[in-house]
Amino acid sequence: MPRMLDVSDEVRAEIGDDEADRLLAGDNAPGSYDCTSCRTPGDSEAERTSTVLFIGDETAVLAFAHATCLPSQVVQVTEEQLQGAVRSINGDSSDLSAEKAVPEQAVLGVTSGLVLIAGELHPALVVEPTAPIVRPGSAGAGDDFLPLLIEQGFMPVTELTEVPPVLHGWSVLLAMGQLHAVLQPGSSGGQPVAWWQAHQPLQVTESWRAAANKHQQVLMFAAPVGSIGRQPREDLLRDAIDKAAANGKLVASALPLAGT
Repeated sequence: MPRMLDVSDEVRAEIGDDEADRLLAGDNAPGSYDCTSCRTPGDSEAERTSTVLFIGDETAVLAFAHATCLPSQVVQVTEEQLQGAVRSINGDSSDLSAEKAVPEQAVLGVTSGLVLIAGELHPALVVEPTAPIVRPGSAGAGDDFLPLLIEQGFMPVTELTEVPPVLHGWSVLLAMGQLHAVLQPGSSGGQPVAWWQAHQPLQVTESWRAAANKHQQVLMFAAPVGSIGRQPREDLLRDAIDKAAANGKLVASALPLAGT
């Protein structure tokens, strides 16, 4: 029986017409699969399924996702990320800590959690540097982290009473059930580039992933160094976010899931 597969033009260009046609005919596609985004079971004979091609420096992995979670697309990742993702699929994964931002290379702490706004839970990422961020090319010793983000379209937040507006062009890449990157628009309208990229894919909870797939977006909150800190529980994280907002040290935006 032919599978209900979506193979985008960019995926077809990478795997070739013959392989794409075999997939569409059901020759090489699995009937059942674990969605590469939400990690729940899917059935390519019963529901629309996207082919997602992850390309590293030397390796490529073809994965499958519910069409409602991700469109068919090519995702460029580092070879280390791709191998880490393969290991996680095989059950060999580990917890990960804060990684580096691109292009400033400042170390950013990234914490995931659920925040309650207007009676509904939303998936959130809280970003806080471990040191002041100086504007590129500046010799000053100040902290330009929030001004730089505001220039990119993030909005200052003084209280969490409503969901922040969507920042178009930015997105959060959640794939293979893990957090890979925060993407920003490329120069001159080109392909998105990583603003923050996990050294290896970051684990998120099932409830966080479910909320992200429900809303098809993630709220990103950012604060200067020392404003929020690493909080062990979501209620303490929310208290710290509220305090940073009240002190005028918080910006936020809603970022679509990559590919939506």
